[in-house]
Amino acid sequence: MIKKNKVFIIAEAGVNHNGSLEIAKKLIDAAVEANVDAVKFQTFKTENVLSKHAQKAEYQKQTTDSSESQFDMIKKLELDVDTHNELISYCNLKNIMFLSTPFDLDSIDLLHNLKLKIFKIPSGEITNLPYLRKIGSLNKEIILSTGMADIGEIEDALDVLIKSGTLKENITVLHANTMYPTPMEDVNLNAMVTIGNTFDIAYGYSDHTLGIEVDVAAVAMGASVIEKHFTLDKTMEGPDHTASLEPYELINMVHSIRNIELALGSKVKKPSKSETPNIEIARKSIVAKTSILKGSTLTEANITIKRPGSGINPMRWDSILGSVATRDYKEDELL
Repeated sequence: MIKKNKVFIIAEAGVNHNGSLEIAKKLIDAAVEANVDAVKFQTFKTENVLSKHAQKAEYQKQTTDSSESQFDMIKKLELDVDTHNELISYCNLKNIMFLSTPFDLDSIDLLHNLKLKIFKIPSGEITNLPYLRKIGSLNKEIILSTGMADIGEIEDALDVLIKSGTLKENITVLHANTMYPTPMEDVNLNAMVTIGNTFDIAYGYSDHTLGIEVDVAAVAMGASVIEKHFTLDKTMEGPDHTASLEPYELINMVHSIRNIELALGSKVKKPSKSETPNIEIARKSIVAKTSILKGSTLTEANITIKRPGSGINPMRWDSILGSVATRDYKEDELL
């Protein structure tokens, strides 16, 4: 389940298994090594998702055989029920959460029957009313990606999910951009916060940029969920490899996110445990500027402010001026 006090990191294997169970298991191993919270695949029945005449996206043409149809490309990447069961068992063995995104109604049923507790809705289905209604009726935790959507379409999708039976507090909305890779000038990370504020809802970021800096920035801006594509090797053939992190990059991303989580801390401004010993060293006190005899009036001529900070706080300067020394002081002695 998604913990509210910790960023939930999803390593998106997607279709980067290239239809190979062996590669899929190696992706799970890499996700475990990176210490993410979940590894996510994609569940679909190609015939239910697209027609045989559907065109590839431009980025898919550049990363796969341009003469191959989108249908044929996707068909090779299907995972059957037995493979789902084997991957779930392997994830249980490795103590990592298995997730998968359903892309059609039959796949929703498949994942529901496999008892997945979290359902991830991909950006392309945000305007699919029957799809949204079906997932909403399952009363699961839902992660909703919003690539290509405007604020009105997000509102409509949330209305469907909630009216279908899902509690609002069980929904996390992810800002996203559906371009692989996403140009930095199109990230618009501020929109992520707009989503959270507009709907008073948990929010996060599904990232398709190259590198990890945007993910770290998203966490600093309040993201509770981060999703990022990863692969074993960016040079592998397939539609999503080039816009994915390699294992060492995934490790670096998780490490950076966890550091930022620690750095964000609480909203209370007070001395931290580590810096408290330095208060006396770095701050200053009121000290004798020259030798001072008992009974002398304390003036700017015979007192000053110097380290350490273990004496009278210099904020009391005005009240100390004009008072009388109660004993003798040597130069630099704390009052």
